[in-house]
Amino acid sequence: MKILSVNAGSSSLKFSMYEMPEEKVITTGVFERIGLEGSNYTFKINDEKHKKEMPVSNHEEAVKILVEELINYNIIKSVNEIEGVGHRTVHGADKYSDSIVINDKVLNDIKSFIPLAPLHNPANITGIESFSHILPNVKMVAVFDTAYHQTMDKVHYLYPVPYEWYEDYAVRKYGFHGTSHKYINGRIMEILNNKELKVIVCHIGNGASISASIGGKCIDTSMGFTPLPGVMMGTRTGDIDPSIIPYIMNTTGMTIDQVMDTLNKKSGLLGVSGISSDSRDICQGIIDGNERCKIAQEMFVNRIVNYISMYNTELNTADVICFTAGIGENGIEVREQIMNKLGALNITLDKEANNIRGKERIISTSDSKIQCYIVPTDEELMIARDTYNLAK
Repeated sequence: MKILSVNAGSSSLKFSMYEMPEEKVITTGVFERIGLEGSNYTFKINDEKHKKEMPVSNHEEAVKILVEELINYNIIKSVNEIEGVGHRTVHGADKYSDSIVINDKVLNDIKSFIPLAPLHNPANITGIESFSHILPNVKMVAVFDTAYHQTMDKVHYLYPVPYEWYEDYAVRKYGFHGTSHKYINGRIMEILNNKELKVIVCHIGNGASISASIGGKCIDTSMGFTPLPGVMMGTRTGDIDPSIIPYIMNTTGMTIDQVMDTLNKKSGLLGVSGISSDSRDICQGIIDGNERCKIAQEMFVNRIVNYISMYNTELNTADVICFTAGIGENGIEVREQIMNKLGALNITLDKEANNIRGKERIISTSDSKIQCYIVPTDEELMIARDTYNLAK
């Protein structure tokens, strides 16, 4: 069964096609600058990239080109071979705790969640509608970023604000990166052959979130009502005193939208270092003697360590800590700095094992009380799995 895994952005469309249930990647690619000058798309087949530049005016046109190219490259003989399309959907509120086949009611629900994810859900909806128009007989599946975290209880997802804010305005912690956290928990339980593991997942990339789970069920996670809180990130602040917002507005004359844009897009590693949101640039800046890069890195590491320590207490000692996503999988120096600060948890880094990028591996010593692993994430595969299970 051929399944498409799709992630639609405001001007982009990423896709992967799988042969299921073998979980074989047939092709991957991306349409970029949709509706903008310089639009282009790339297919990757058998490790060979095929790139074309041509006007792509909207997502529906991109989907039409995608289907045509799948046939042109002999990946499929007809659209009838595509039996499911899984759509990364950022926000499912507290209504969806799992992936679901999309019908009119589900689509209307996703539209009603736009105020909770105004930057993401509209693009996801555009992707769903575009594929539905071009492939009307194919099952469409919504895979929600928030779904995995809906096993949290009220003690963990409520904020200490008037209860009416939760009842009337849906103000609560939702959590994000759920597809990745779900994948990593499933994978580490396979590796260690234990379905009851207490796991801390550190999804550390330009966006970053930490989760605590027991037996594949989320207990708590660092992101909240939006992806802004939690640990410091590439351009996001993570947790800060909210009183900073009116203070900056009153002092500078900035609007609320300008302040929020700054907190989301101009803060974090970029804001503190002044040079980049990319961890690799920060590490190079430290080598070059840039003091602000050093401060940014230490802040970043400290905040991750704090969440790991807190969740370890919450879990009454974790069995395993997993590092994943761009920095978690590839940031040798960052992982080393984090683990060197976890001595109080009786964790010791195996420096030689840690000297690797993007490979599944244990990186703690055998005498460590908590095992630490690199586990590369695969959100596209997770989307394909859920879609296959609902489409078969």
